[in-house]
Amino acid sequence: MAAPLDTSLFNLSGRTALITGSVRGIGQALADGLAAAGARIVVNGRREAAVAAAVDRLSAQGCAALGSVFDVSDEASVIQAFEALDAQGIEVDILINNAGVQFRKPMVELAVEDWRRVVDTNLTGAFIVARQTARRMIARGRGGKIINIGSLTSEAARATVAPYTAAKGGIKLLTRAMAAEWAQFDIQANAIGPGYILTEMNTALIENPEFDAWVKSSNPAGRWGRPDELAGTAVYLASAASNYVNGQIIYVDGGWLSVL
Repeated sequence: MAAPLDTSLFNLSGRTALITGSVRGIGQALADGLAAAGARIVVNGRREAAVAAAVDRLSAQGCAALGSVFDVSDEASVIQAFEALDAQGIEVDILINNAGVQFRKPMVELAVEDWRRVVDTNLTGAFIVARQTARRMIARGRGGKIINIGSLTSEAARATVAPYTAAKGGIKLLTRAMAAEWAQFDIQANAIGPGYILTEMNTALIENPEFDAWVKSSNPAGRWGRPDELAGTAVYLASAASNYVNGQIIYVDGGWLSVL
């Protein structure tokens, strides 16, 4: 008879997780999931009031949480935030690079400043925050976990979202670059590729009858995903259960990429 699974592998007690863009949507769901697994959560956003409200919500549920206000695309802001965490003796064991923005416009009409804004937040921001995190993980010598949030567009393109597609495709290879350089320090860097998820960012698509019907008809699951359905994968990648998993992207998409 096989030995029972050691579920303590998924226990995140005693670990601190910084989740960028975690005041709502997918980031909030990931914060809830990791908190339920025992992690202390560092909530991040660009607006102090929103971060404070998110921290209060977690605290009211009996979860350990604190806030860190910074813009992932602003290197000086990120450095200052990490120095503030250092001063408080807070060590980040788990980083989830979730902060992101979307902008839809045909490429021939797309302004360079809009391209840069999307790429800077979705791709460059992940690099900036991960670099600060990894430097500290390496110095401590205890390893750590980095989880980058990709997308279906890490694998396939759609019209009118070129900068987002380029950034999320970059996330896939940035994750592998992190694994190539940081695995020797016992840091596991992996990614999650959400499918079409019911979030505020997707409101315009959800409310478009034609697009809604297309999502449901093109997906074997026949529905949109919920933000909380990403939490289990995040807990796995944040835990000791994934200690020999590195440089991978796991698509949580209801089977969308599996079919023609």
